[in-house]
Amino acid sequence: MNGTTHPRLPARRGGGTGTWWSKAVLRAVEEAAFGEKELRAGRALARAGAVGAITVTEGGAVAAVTEGQDAFTVEVTVPVLAEDDAAAFTELVASESGRIGALLAGQLPHALVESVEEAGVELLPYGGELGSACTCEAWLDPCPHALAVLTQLAWLIQADPFVLTHLRGLSRERVLRDLHQLRQPAGEPTVAAGSGGDSDATDDVDDLVVAEDAAVRAARLLRLESPFDSW
Repeated sequence: MNGTTHPRLPARRGGGTGTWWSKAVLRAVEEAAFGEKELRAGRALARAGAVGAITVTEGGAVAAVTEGQDAFTVEVTVPVLAEDDAAAFTELVASESGRIGALLAGQLPHALVESVEEAGVELLPYGGELGSACTCEAWLDPCPHALAVLTQLAWLIQADPFVLTHLRGLSRERVLRDLHQLRQPAGEPTVAAGSGGDSDATDDVDDLVVAEDAAVRAARLLRLESPFDSW
């Protein structure tokens, strides 16, 4: 199972507008919360920078959360897409020019999500899908520590929608690999990752996509020097 570790986010003040897709994820977090008190406590921990580095994998994420002198380990879960749904998502990304470029640039086109939903695929989560476990003694699920992690996941998703697809079982590398396979002429052999060929799964992408990926990564790095000032 491939995991991507995102560095600890700095403390920040206040709120902000966010993007439409990060708002949707935050609404799901609100739906999952037991009550307003726990939600406020989770948001306070997230804003205070109490959440450590978050490791995102297919179907979940794990992070440490500090509160006072104590530290707790939080695991959150999100259902992964079925194989048919994952294939449908990739085909819909490939169906219109500009969609993969938008994703690589840190955007989640509303038209893409609408098309995905019309195909019966749930990309954006709802509250009942968000599971969690924490080493604290709170009986609530999710506890404030888990809500803090979920809140910061929404912030990460704001900057990079591939965090959302990764949680749904489609890592950035898999999406690019599957898109490349869709574009290959029928009958042309594909070099599998780890097969001893000249390229691995990440390199198994069209040269144009690779170049675009490098450019937008550089642009996003500059933008993410102060990633959540607008929140």
